[in-house]
Amino acid sequence: MHSIIFFGVIEKMNTLHHIAQRIRRLFHWDEEAGGRRLLSMALPLIVSTGSWSIQHFVDRMFLAWYSPEALAASMPAGITNFTLMSLFIGTASFVGTFVAQYTGAKQPKMVGPILWQGLYLSLIGGIAIFLCAIFAEHIFAFAGHEEHIQRFETAYFRILCFGAFPAIGSSALASFFIGRGENLPVMWNNLLTTAINLVLDYVMIFGTWGFPEMGIEGAALATVLAGVFNFLFYAAIIFRDNANQEYHTRKEWKLQPALLGRLLRFGFPNGVQFFIDVAGFTVFLLMVGRLGTVALAATNIAFNINTLAFMPMIGFGISISTMVGNFIGAGKADEAEKISYVGFTMTLAYMAVIAMFYVITPGIFILPFSVGSGKANFEQIAELTVLLLRFVAIYSIFDTANIIFASAIKGAGDTRFVMAMILMMSMVVLVIPTYIVLTIFSGGIVVCWAIATVYVCLLGVAFYLRFRGGKWKSMKVIEEAPVIAPVLPEVPGLD
Repeated sequence: MHSIIFFGVIEKMNTLHHIAQRIRRLFHWDEEAGGRRLLSMALPLIVSTGSWSIQHFVDRMFLAWYSPEALAASMPAGITNFTLMSLFIGTASFVGTFVAQYTGAKQPKMVGPILWQGLYLSLIGGIAIFLCAIFAEHIFAFAGHEEHIQRFETAYFRILCFGAFPAIGSSALASFFIGRGENLPVMWNNLLTTAINLVLDYVMIFGTWGFPEMGIEGAALATVLAGVFNFLFYAAIIFRDNANQEYHTRKEWKLQPALLGRLLRFGFPNGVQFFIDVAGFTVFLLMVGRLGTVALAATNIAFNINTLAFMPMIGFGISISTMVGNFIGAGKADEAEKISYVGFTMTLAYMAVIAMFYVITPGIFILPFSVGSGKANFEQIAELTVLLLRFVAIYSIFDTANIIFASAIKGAGDTRFVMAMILMMSMVVLVIPTYIVLTIFSGGIVVCWAIATVYVCLLGVAFYLRFRGGKWKSMKVIEEAPVIAPVLPEVPGLD
């Protein structure tokens, strides 16, 4: 009897060993473009982007406890602010692709100059967004939401506009670490920022520990203060003496029009793509808001639940983009292709599991919003959210291709295609059909979400086909030689 058990255990161990070996082969585990290296780079970014999603999830949860109206207003106002910033964030964060390719090409002293061009761009963006606060009332009056929702939206949006520069600038500064594959500082910074934001959220929304009760305005102020900390954390590390010596992070602080022009040439399409992508969903959200508080609140919750799964995978996408940039800079296009498929396989497995839970146990995700709400109409919101999560489950699978393949081709510099595809799809598949359904045919929330699902699925297919085409393999964003010619005068350091 014991021998039978013994041999049964041995057989199971052998089976597990064979499965492990197949997984290692599937992910090219120990190779240069393999799963081990990708995970080591991606895990800190997964934690970072995951902390960001937790931050927004808890923020919306607190606002749901405060009032359904505050919850309903927070996402339209927040995503409108983010839409305006996304043009500059998308452009400034493309510094990471330059840093990755400079690193792969063994040109570390070009990292500081490109970083400063990103900061100058961030300053311009911060001023532009700050001025947008003037038009807050007009923006949300045009959206046509209920009057009391508009008041919340206006207040939330204005405060967020004041914190635009730190938010945009942090994207540029984070590129210093991400582009070189040094992601632990990014992880720790985002974890600390999230902790600060959540504490400030609670005390400022509800008025505890001596703070006045500020409601939705407190949530916005907490976000701005946390963003300032995030920016200062990066700056304290990047401008230290050792980083300055190796990467010229203080020495090469001046505006360099040629290098800035190169950043705009490749980065601006990335910014436009990011802007259009976010803007499409912003317009979608604003139009859904016309269906009433219940539909808007349920949509907010569904998007926030989706963010919990989606944002960690953005960490995978950033890592893929960085590794593709490194390989392209080093002239290893085949390795760039291999790591992209490894990343897609890993991400698809994760998202498939999450999608299953959206369908089987949606109540687990909705529970945090309902516990502290205590509002009579939250039952209607919860029932509608359960239905919307089924759409999220469907498009999450295709979103895997969006994340990985779009990141891969952008890492090589194929930003114009991504921009053009999202512009076309956003208008033709998402915004115009939603507008027609709501205004002409008086359609409901289910039809709107069906349109959004088709949009995400088609994007995933389009980016996969572009990746398969291989045009991105011959692209490169950096110049063959350093931008700064020897004849230029020496730039004084900042001590």
